Amino acid sequence: MKDIEKSFLDNHNKEKDIWRIFRIISDFTDAHEEFASLPPAVSIFGSARTPRKNNYYKQTVELSQKLSKKGFAIVTGGGGGIMEAGNKGAKISVGLNIKLPEEQKVNKFVQHSLNFKYFFTRKVTFIKHSVAFIAMPGGFGTLDELSEALCLVQTKRMGAFPIVLFGKEFYKPLEKFFKVMLEHEYISKEDLSLYIITDDINEAVEFIAKHNKI
Repeated sequence: MKDIEKSFLDNHNKEKDIWRIFRIISDFTDAHEEFASLPPAVSIFGSARTPRKNNYYKQTVELSQKLSKKGFAIVTGGGGGIMEAGNKGAKISVGLNIKLPEEQKVNKFVQHSLNFKYFFTRKVTFIKHSVAFIAMPGGFGTLDELSEALCLVQTKRMGAFPIVLFGKEFYKPLEKFFKVMLEHEYISKEDLSLYIITDDINEAVEFIAKHNKI
């Protein structure tokens, strides 16, 4: 009887794995079709907890507006806070929403919405379909996305895409830790030039535009 139960469970798990593979392929296919008709995109990362009165929210809206004038689409996680601000300022806005136990609501400024079941397919989509990355202040999710972009550029798994860490007060302490890693020879001195840290909206926009020859 135990052998029958084990066989049933094994087959059941295999079926679940097969359907999971189809779902992963579907995530990537939907994203490819959606982005095929859009202009080059800039991904903006940042906390969903940022209130609308916060200065970083307001700066994100302005950043998005100025990047839009340069011809870029704006991609965010589709939720609130910084994500909402990025979509709000965009002429062409994309939201990569993730299904969570506590459902994340898509903000009203998203024009092109994609829903992902898996964090990794969502993160790959951010990276694959963007020509630049802006990390506004945020939490673990923002650091995860930032680290992914830095690592892929560092290891030359993607082009030398511009990476902007916006908010000196917020990101300078992180850069101090990067220098600790450098002291231990876990990164190279050149790795500290993979990004810029700025409080200047125009500097961030021109940095991205210059790298994309706009």
